[in-house]
Amino acid sequence: MAEIKIAGVMRAGVYSPNHIGNDAAIFNLVADNLRKRGCEVNIYSEEQLIAGAVREHVIVNMCREQRSIRELQRREDAGDLVINSAYGIENCVRDRMCRILLGNSLPYPQSLVVNTNEGVRDRLAAAGISRCWIKRADQHTRHKEDVSYVRHAEEAQEVLQEYFLRGIERAVINRHLDGDIVKFYGVLGSEFFHCFAPHSEGGGSPEFDCDALRAVCEQAADALGVMIYGGDCIVGADGSLSVIDFDDWPSFAPCRNEAAPYIAREILQLIKKRLKK
Repeated sequence: MAEIKIAGVMRAGVYSPNHIGNDAAIFNLVADNLRKRGCEVNIYSEEQLIAGAVREHVIVNMCREQRSIRELQRREDAGDLVINSAYGIENCVRDRMCRILLGNSLPYPQSLVVNTNEGVRDRLAAAGISRCWIKRADQHTRHKEDVSYVRHAEEAQEVLQEYFLRGIERAVINRHLDGDIVKFYGVLGSEFFHCFAPHSEGGGSPEFDCDALRAVCEQAADALGVMIYGGDCIVGADGSLSVIDFDDWPSFAPCRNEAAPYIAREILQLIKKRLKK
């Protein structure tokens, strides 16, 4: 394994709102696990990737800067192994994610993809949507203001105007779903899957089928094209599951020590498959 050289590209801090330390922690743990298995892992920033400093042909990354994604896609197209795939990372931008999940009949809230300079009151009324979440659609989240809860169409219109003034051109509007939030983390192709309810509307842990949630998440990860993933799900009063957010390589903060060996193992499996070709 000593001949395997891996570039590790860390996420730019602006794309780790409130999670800079956690994102770095899981990334460094995975790098250490790869080194223990005999790989040489060199760590780079997104700026160094964009500048052309990365020479390795295996790139493990947490990138979200658009220029980084374009460079990684160029490298993928040229034959380099990129994990997560830059195309998968791009699919996790909300407008693409919305279309892909709904297009694959996966449980996801009723949604509208809109331009921020358009009137949406009539569209929301026609869809029967009042309470909803407005999320920037053109890039990954950078600020807490990129995700906003609103109570009615008039408030939705005001928030969209604010997005427009901030230079955000498109937004996804998700119908608000009543229920309990369940967070999940997984590694596609491995045995690892972790889910838990950080809090519950009823004051206790909601009842839900973790195996069913895992099956949904693996279908979503496969459809989006990401191996290392996480996100949020709403569990309804009837036990129904609806994915409301799906992230490419989250922080794994509650389970990073358990997850890191599985992530490293799956990375090595992909490398071995590539070497056999």
